[in-house]
Amino acid sequence: MHNGADQFAKNILREALSRSSSPETEVEVLAATQKIDVYSVPDPARDAERAGMGLLGELSAEPSLFEPFHRTPGLRQVRSCLRKQLTWYHELERRARAQASPVGASSNDAEPDASTQPAVAFPTLVVISSGRPEGVLAAYECRKAKPGVSHAAPGLALRIVVLSELPRTQETLLLRLLGSGRVLREALADLAAMPEDSWERSVATPLLVHFQLGLDEQATSEEDDVSAEIRAWFEDYQQKLRNEGRDEGLKEGRDEGLKEGRDEGLKEGRDEGLKEGGRNLLLRQLRARFGELPAAVVARIDAADLAELERWGERVLGARTLDEVLRAPS
Repeated sequence: MHNGADQFAKNILREALSRSSSPETEVEVLAATQKIDVYSVPDPARDAERAGMGLLGELSAEPSLFEPFHRTPGLRQVRSCLRKQLTWYHELERRARAQASPVGASSNDAEPDASTQPAVAFPTLVVISSGRPEGVLAAYECRKAKPGVSHAAPGLALRIVVLSELPRTQETLLLRLLGSGRVLREALADLAAMPEDSWERSVATPLLVHFQLGLDEQATSEEDDVSAEIRAWFEDYQQKLRNEGRDEGLKEGRDEGLKEGRDEGLKEGRDEGLKEGGRNLLLRQLRARFGELPAAVVARIDAADLAELERWGERVLGARTLDEVLRAPS
């Protein structure tokens, strides 16, 4: 997944799931040159947070692979996801055997019998599709579990979420933001109507601004209508920062002259607002990926300028360690 919409989907899933789980993005599947988009393990201590996350909370109630598709996937793409699911389960079993083996024993020894094999939960595969993948639903004889959600046979542990068929409710809002066309436009309108302190807005707003989906494209199709919606969202957010900067500038610059204070306040407020938003987003991403951060790392991020924050933010998804994210340019 390489374009802005796909990167947005992975980030918003990871940010939302971090409320109640331990999510990872682009998890390497060792036996194949593939990566899981988002892998989430629920935290029992945060069941209350998960209960308030609507449909996404339900889907993340067990260890799950999330594979969002901006377009409707076909059988070949879903089979690739199923291959990742099975290979990842094999890797989880290998790790469990290694942890249970006596010191010095090899986890690659002959396959243990069932009585000694550590119990490992088979992860559920959640495929998120913009449209209805008729061929996939028919091939795996999926049955409708609720509007917009279908389940395959229990042994497959496969869920298909069709964004265009989800009801327009708060419970589905965050998932609908991964859609396109009408679905995305309605989701953006619903998000704008949410209270400022809602968890949905705290997760989605910084990411919508950060990825600026389609802001530079010409409006020539229905998809570009979505770009216009996002452009309006971005401009509203930027105007809010400018207003805050103007008010602060007017206050600080009153003794030096109204015009000078207003102009300086606009610039400083805009820059500080963007920096603060980038800092908060980066800290959430790093904590979701690497856990609690050392005080020295937080201090370094606090002292960074906007260019550094943006550079580090681009490295988060592909980095294996904190050092890889924060390394100096070569």
